[in-house]
Amino acid sequence: MNGRLDRLRGPVPSRPHDARAIAALAANPGCARRALLDAAGVDKDRTARHLGFPAPFGQSQFAITRGNSFETVVKENGCAELLRLLRELLKLPVAEVGYQDVESVGAHLRHSHTRALVDRAAREDGPAVFYDHPLLSLEIAGHVCYLEPDVVAFQVEGRFHIVEIKSFSVVDGQAEPRKVAAAARQAAVYVLALRALLADLGHAEERVSHEVVLVCPENFANQPTAALVDVRRQLAVLRRQLTRLTRVDTLLDGLPDGLTFDLAPGQDGVPTRPAGEVAEALSRVPARYAPDCLSTCDMCMFCRDEARESGATDLLGRQVRDELGGVSSVAEALGLAEGTLEPAEGQEEIARLLRLAERLREECLR
Repeated sequence: MNGRLDRLRGPVPSRPHDARAIAALAANPGCARRALLDAAGVDKDRTARHLGFPAPFGQSQFAITRGNSFETVVKENGCAELLRLLRELLKLPVAEVGYQDVESVGAHLRHSHTRALVDRAAREDGPAVFYDHPLLSLEIAGHVCYLEPDVVAFQVEGRFHIVEIKSFSVVDGQAEPRKVAAAARQAAVYVLALRALLADLGHAEERVSHEVVLVCPENFANQPTAALVDVRRQLAVLRRQLTRLTRVDTLLDGLPDGLTFDLAPGQDGVPTRPAGEVAEALSRVPARYAPDCLSTCDMCMFCRDEARESGATDLLGRQVRDELGGVSSVAEALGLAEGTLEPAEGQEEIARLLRLAERLREECLR
């Protein structure tokens, strides 16, 4: 299977997964196109740009600077501010905790050093310790990906907590739901990786809490505040999607043998393959576009344009699309609603509801 995935990608290095990319899998678990591109390690950003559909998102330099500044405030003096927050949030009974900067051992030793520190903490059940800059790993479709959570906090009661530091603000106790959901999906990736590490070391993976600590600025200032976020639902979706990636052979079975997404870069690295050929190859793999993709997937603009051309109900959002189960296009939905199209087998109930909605709309307009 790996040879087939390599042919799909072409003779370029596999694009490594980071936590943000893995979290995006959980945002749209039903998309076969995303699953296949990620399993093959295709550079989706470069592909989208070659097709003329670059993604509209990405962090500005201002946002990156603000994020780094806020993280420094949270971590300075051995995570003193974070300790204050955790003492209130997790009811830590100790005044002080240990602090380990895992990055201090050098890049080539960080992963093994993280394993040793976590193993010792799990075995000795000693005092609480902050592990800063740990390096975890997670196997994705046969490839090992290395992940760096903001902090792993080891609690006195023998539980590990992932600490996720984000620079979006909490105003009057409320944060933007979309950003909180994205942070929860990303933190779930770290929880899964840390649980895999504990299991590999012979410890119970349940010692990693499903509640992550989300630290954000309060009321647009740099004063941090913290809240517990339950990521059990995100973990369940993530596990299902990663299992699907490891079984990507079922997606490959329905594809032509010669299919490839290779951009055929020249010596200068610039793609030479016609964009139309790449688009045709991608069209062989079904996508499941939704408006949420605009903030999570590099291929979003290409898939949106494709959905517009076909008039797919995907454009209306996941909730509407799911409620219109069995009706694949907006034109078909309108035909059933107006009575100009006879419902196919299994569409009788949805056709009845659409006709009712059309009558209600007409009454409201009158």
